[in-house]
Amino acid sequence: MKIKSILVSQPQPADISKTPYGDMAKKYGVNFTFEKFIKLDDVSATELRQEHIKLPEYTAIILTSRNAVDHFFRVAKEMRYAIPETLKYFCINESTALYLQRYVQYRKRKVFYGNQTLTDLIDIMKKHKDEKYLYCCSDISSDSTIDLLTAAKLDFTKAVMFRTVSADLKDTIKIDDYDMLVFFSPAGIQSLKDNFPEFKQDEVAIGGFGDTTCQAITSAGFELSFRAPTATAHSMTMAIEEYLAADAKKNKKK
Repeated sequence: MKIKSILVSQPQPADISKTPYGDMAKKYGVNFTFEKFIKLDDVSATELRQEHIKLPEYTAIILTSRNAVDHFFRVAKEMRYAIPETLKYFCINESTALYLQRYVQYRKRKVFYGNQTLTDLIDIMKKHKDEKYLYCCSDISSDSTIDLLTAAKLDFTKAVMFRTVSADLKDTIKIDDYDMLVFFSPAGIQSLKDNFPEFKQDEVAIGGFGDTTCQAITSAGFELSFRAPTATAHSMTMAIEEYLAADAKKNKKK
C-alpha cells in the first residue's frame, strides 16, 4: 500500500515547509496532519500540600522537560513561594536549562545540565550529594528514573506536578483516513485506544519513538512498523523517511 496520509501525534510546526516534514511532503507526495493526542492537567498546590510537599524544604530542583519547568514555577506561584537565588536547578539538557530564562535571570542562578540522558545528569548531581532534591514530574514518569536516583543515593522527593491525559479527538480526526500513525509516548497509544476503541490496524503503518513507546504499541496489540532512534535513524523524521523510501521503492517494482 502506498503511503499517502500521515498522522503525527504532536503539535504542528510553526512552518512545516522549513522542517524535514515539509521536505518529505514534496519528495514523496504525502500529506502530514499534526494532532496532539494528549493534554496536561495541573496538579494543584493544595494536592501537593496533601502529599506533604513544601517547596522551601528543598535546595535543588530536578527538571527533565520544559513541561516540568512550567509546572514548577506555576506551583511556586500558587504556593506563594519566593524562590531564592540559592536554589539549584539540575536540567536534563542545555535546552531545558535555557528555557529557565522564561522565569528567572539565568546568569544569576545556579544551573547545571546533562547531555540529554538522565545518567549524565546524575553524574553531575553526585557531586552535590548534600542537596535536598525535588524531582518535578508527571504522573507517568518512568520508574527507571526513580531507580537511578535511588541507586545514586541522592536525597530526593518525587513531586507529581501535572497529569498526562488523553485529548478528546473523536470529533477532530477520522482515524481511518490515515495510512501511517506516528507516536512519541505510551500516553499517545493510550489516547488512540481511548478515542478509537474500534480501530483496526490492518495495513496502517505505526511508528514509535523510544523503547517505552514501542513497547506500548506492541502491548496494545498493534504491529510496530518502524521505530526511532536506530543506528541509521537518530530522529523520528529520519525513521519516517526511511520507511517512505522503502515504500516508494516497493511500489515502483509493482
